[in-house]
Amino acid sequence: MVLRLRDILIIVGIIMIWGDNFVVVKMGLEVLPPLFFIALRFGLVALFLLPMARLPRGRLLQIFALSWTLGVIHFWLMFSGLKTVDAATAAITVQLQVPFASILAWLVFNDKLGWRRALGMLLAFAGVGVIVGEPRLEGQYLSVAMILSAAFMWTIANVQIKLLGNIDGNSLNAYVGAFAAPQLLALSLFFEEGQWQALTTMGSVGVFALLYQSLAVMVLGYGVWYRLMRHYDINQ
Repeated sequence: MVLRLRDILIIVGIIMIWGDNFVVVKMGLEVLPPLFFIALRFGLVALFLLPMARLPRGRLLQIFALSWTLGVIHFWLMFSGLKTVDAATAAITVQLQVPFASILAWLVFNDKLGWRRALGMLLAFAGVGVIVGEPRLEGQYLSVAMILSAAFMWTIANVQIKLLGNIDGNSLNAYVGAFAAPQLLALSLFFEEGQWQALTTMGSVGVFALLYQSLAVMVLGYGVWYRLMRHYDINQ
């Protein structure tokens, strides 16, 4: 299916929101532990959307699996990597999720790649290789590996979303949040400390980061993204 101009502009808008998000995440991580930060984010999404969401009968198990892939593993790796890697490097490195997604879509859905996309993917991998090889990133390779792993988990999540078929974006967001929030909170209580102190002292920076994460990135960004995923190939 050919991408309509309106949808291209919407996608560009979503990417702008997600791109700015790396700076916002860095701000939030200054005042909140990573897992606790993500748990609060998904909890807010669930509280905001569940009253309006339709119960996706017969798909709850698939959504539960998605909550682990996207909600827990992807964001845990991403936020943990962002603790030490600068926002600009992370924002560029994580874009390997695009060629990862194209490769996975080719393998799972038999989406066509073509030589132009293949060449673009090769250039993307080479570009990230150049960035990762910079001397300033020495000693941060584990964090970079976490971000690359997060990018790969995002592509797996996209395949899961595609396999869910026709499902309302708000309902998907709501139930992913409802499943992910308690899982992340339990992991935070096990691996982190100082959650209550961080929550009571985070100030306006933490509040802004949480609201941007939950409303702009998740409710708006992912809500629209899920809808577009129903109509277009993952490659597109």
